[in-house]
Amino acid sequence: MKKILFTTILLVGLAFSGQAQNLSKNALGLRLGDNDGFGGEVSYQRALTSDTRLEFDLGWRNSKDYDAIKLAALHQWVWNIDGGFNWYAGVGGGIGSWKTDTYYINNVKYKGDSNTVLFAAGDIGIEYNFDIPLQLSLDFRPEIYFSNSINDDFGPDVALGIRYKF
Repeated sequence: MKKILFTTILLVGLAFSGQAQNLSKNALGLRLGDNDGFGGEVSYQRALTSDTRLEFDLGWRNSKDYDAIKLAALHQWVWNIDGGFNWYAGVGGGIGSWKTDTYYINNVKYKGDSNTVLFAAGDIGIEYNFDIPLQLSLDFRPEIYFSNSINDDFGPDVALGIRYKF
């Protein structure tokens, strides 16, 4: 009898603790933040299962001194906190390209340069899914760059995302 009671309590507890995710099949929007100098990003998420998804981000920067473009792809695992709140973590990587114009530092002229860079990335964040098709997120994405021409091989990236879910 004690075993049956224990098993019943365990199964009921598991039933209440296992919450189905409400991941939308697709989400499209903007990811705005530091992006290690790359500017804003167009962000697309595609659900794979009830608790995993892919995220693709295309970032760019067009400024007076340099131009850059970056494509990131991440696989994310999503866990429900409560209601529309989820937290997520993921891994991935990408490729980027940048070009600088000729520039001056202390009246010394430096020739412009360009390069392509590969990077590995992690991702951890929190999101809120509204009852309307809107998702807000805040995440931290550390990136490790593989290039000889970048001064710093590590780029922390904090961004706010706003996406339309469909």
